[in-house]
Amino acid sequence: MLCRDQTMDILLLHKQGHSIRDIARQSGHSRNTVRRAVREGAPHVFATPPRPSKLDPFKDYLRQRFEEHGLSAVRLTQEIAQMGFAGSAQIVRRFLTTLRARVPSQLTTRFETPPGEQAQADWAEAGRYSLADGSMARIFFFVMVLGFSRALYIEFTRSMRLESLIRCHQNAFAYFGGWPTRILYDNMRQVIVRPGLVNPHFRDFADHHGFEPKAHRPYRPRTKGKVERMVSYVKDNFLCGRVFDSLEDLNAQGRVWLDATANVRLHATTGARPVDLLCKERPHLTPMGAIAPYQIIHCEQRTVDAEALVRFEHVRYSVPAFHCGARVDVEALGGTIRIRCKDLILAEHPRSFIRDARVEDPAHVRQRHDLSILSPPTPPRRGPVLAFEHALEVETRPLSFYQEVI
Repeated sequence: MLCRDQTMDILLLHKQGHSIRDIARQSGHSRNTVRRAVREGAPHVFATPPRPSKLDPFKDYLRQRFEEHGLSAVRLTQEIAQMGFAGSAQIVRRFLTTLRARVPSQLTTRFETPPGEQAQADWAEAGRYSLADGSMARIFFFVMVLGFSRALYIEFTRSMRLESLIRCHQNAFAYFGGWPTRILYDNMRQVIVRPGLVNPHFRDFADHHGFEPKAHRPYRPRTKGKVERMVSYVKDNFLCGRVFDSLEDLNAQGRVWLDATANVRLHATTGARPVDLLCKERPHLTPMGAIAPYQIIHCEQRTVDAEALVRFEHVRYSVPAFHCGARVDVEALGGTIRIRCKDLILAEHPRSFIRDARVEDPAHVRQRHDLSILSPPTPPRRGPVLAFEHALEVETRPLSFYQEVI
């Protein structure tokens, strides 16, 4: 058999135009050998023919037991010995080594989804900013990107609560013109309570719209790499070096940046502008008018304190003074706070996001003041109260009666 170098020499001479006879004379090989090398066109790689192993009848069993329970080579050798295996544990150990071969942790496979199939969403922190009253506030931003078109949506909020997440979804759906079949999340507690269990309140929102919330594998953030890259892109291309007057100004500038920069850039992966691909993806999204709007109501129970105030999200709201100590329900409906006692609405206030603020109705303040200056009522008399139903009658006799007795 020819070695690799000999085969390459023969192929080189043949490529130079030499005949089979000339190549055989120059190389010292027979013409049949030269002819076979030219016909094969590549060096023949010698491979050791596979030899049967004593372990072959038991490999399927070993693979199943190892993947299910991770048993040791000694334990598995004992098990298959009862099935007729006559080899040593070393043979089993070498086979288990092939099963333990791990995929590199950084290995990632890119998945491209068809139009309307998937979106990815995530939260990120934008930083701390000073408010008009001088206090510092944490600002977060919501990111959603469509898998096919790479169309991007961002929104800045003061909270990552469930109602904020739902409101951001609704605004993203309105921006895209619909929503996809499924949305991929990390294991954020607003969506995933624990592995395999979706937050019931968010499940109600997802079922209302008909999309499937999915969580990526734990410790594998690259599973939703599209939105992870967009988080870094927003921080670098939009937030860095810009000045904002308020949360409203921040969201207004973010919307301009989406329309003028982010969604009209030439995407490095798709080679097209997201705004152009969104036109192709939009017909595959569920349209906004397909269902009735979802009503966001966040409700918590609170007790009215001695000042006739209710604390909700670090802000205190007033109620009528007569309800001190009552147990009430506080409902957050967008920008309105409604305080309810059973079926009776006690108060409605504009929602505040300033920490430790007091939001009070002037009527409640006057009522509380009027009640506080009234003289306290006279306490009831303590002690027993004796009452006789019939007065005692005293018999009266004339003096002559006593003289007669003497």
